[in-house]
Amino acid sequence: MTPLPVRVAILNDYEVVVRGVHAMLSPFEDRVEVVELDLGAPVRTAVDVTLFDTFARGQVEHAVDDVVGNPRAGRVTVYSWDLRASLVEQAISRGCCGYLDKTLPGEELAAAIQRIADGEVVISPTHTAQDGDLPAGADWPGRAEGLSAREAEVVALITQGLSNEEIARGAYLSINTVKTYIRNAYRKMGVTRRSQAVRWGVQHGMVPDVRRETYPAPETPRADPAG
Repeated sequence: MTPLPVRVAILNDYEVVVRGVHAMLSPFEDRVEVVELDLGAPVRTAVDVTLFDTFARGQVEHAVDDVVGNPRAGRVTVYSWDLRASLVEQAISRGCCGYLDKTLPGEELAAAIQRIADGEVVISPTHTAQDGDLPAGADWPGRAEGLSAREAEVVALITQGLSNEEIARGAYLSINTVKTYIRNAYRKMGVTRRSQAVRWGVQHGMVPDVRRETYPAPETPRADPAG
């Protein structure tokens, strides 16, 4: 018998982010089937793996708790461009079953998801991605306007009302690094004040959303562990 594809939910607060990951996995749908896109909402469909994209999520080690505690989420896997050992250790200690690098091309990402569904704990080698390393399908709010992934993440956190100090703590960056990202982003955005940056962020999709999009389930039903 041909094995059924791994059923996957993609979880993040931003539509452009989850759709970008979905597009990367689409060519491999015979192996990995995305059945749910979740924008800031709990996973509702029983899946094998939930891919938790970290864009603008702040302190991931706390954010994953609710996801890991959801019996429908399957094996929760963090998907990030920041693979510092301390962050990986925190995620795994909280019950995640993988920590995958955003620089992985679609085929390698699909293969890693399959391994995780089969019971492995898969961790990408320690690496902090540069924006030029990200695969072609990766996307984020503000990319079309010239913001790098990290600059966009910082602007998204500003739009959510976080201070520079809160951003530094949540993103595990030094305060000087945060200020550098802000300075570069402001130049690209054509703004000079925080209030202008917040307005720009609202206008360019930096406000988190809460919505779910599901896709038809395969003909062969699978048991829902939540009943």
